[in-house]
Amino acid sequence: MDEHSQLPKTVARVENLSRYYGNGAHRVTALDDISLSLKQGEFTAIMGPSGSGKSTLMHVLAGLDSPSEGRVWLGQDEITRLGDAELTRLRRRRIGFVFQAFNLVPTLDVMGNLRLPFELGGNGPTVADQARIDSLIARLGLDGRQKHRPHELSGGQQQRVAIARALATSPDIIFADEPTGALDSRTGREVLGLLRDAVDNAGQSIAMVTHDPIAASHADRIVFIGDGKIVADRSAMSASAISETMLNLESVQA
Repeated sequence: MDEHSQLPKTVARVENLSRYYGNGAHRVTALDDISLSLKQGEFTAIMGPSGSGKSTLMHVLAGLDSPSEGRVWLGQDEITRLGDAELTRLRRRRIGFVFQAFNLVPTLDVMGNLRLPFELGGNGPTVADQARIDSLIARLGLDGRQKHRPHELSGGQQQRVAIARALATSPDIIFADEPTGALDSRTGREVLGLLRDAVDNAGQSIAMVTHDPIAASHADRIVFIGDGKIVADRSAMSASAISETMLNLESVQA
């Protein structure tokens, strides 16, 4: 067998990516000539001080923002110049999102929120899709909550629904933006455990933007961003080692 077939596939990547806002003397550089590949079945944390460009990087990777320079791929498909309608279809089919604010539809119950990505596609879930939704409900501890609306759930339960919704379509990659930011520490650990389980037992690919060293310590890889550049790219680290790296970055940027 070709040794290259053993290598993890690339699920998302950017090449020579720069992102500017404004013009002339008022131009702000959010990202400065970044190249990065995210691998299948890998949990990547993207970290950096406030204003470092980490959220902008995630938004470009996810097709939510466009590069000023450089190229962007989802798997083998270049998405750099796709229009809004094409990007929307692509995100619906191949990308999952988990946000700090949960972003559940308040008028829909749990099942309605989980079926929403399929309903937006115009066809609704297939029998196999519904079986996967039912399995996620059981696995994420949401049994008996299917008819509850978001306001009837705790923050941790709402984030579980958001994770289940992100996993329901079997996306190529899930982007998580500060997914534990609105949760207490115990519930946050539970949510991170669910994300870790999705990688370990379902082969899911996750890219998580976070400022929390404890959250990042659940990842296989930590990419540190500073002043719009990648300043370090490390394999799994302890929370204390991540904190030390972050402090060093902030002292350099100060």
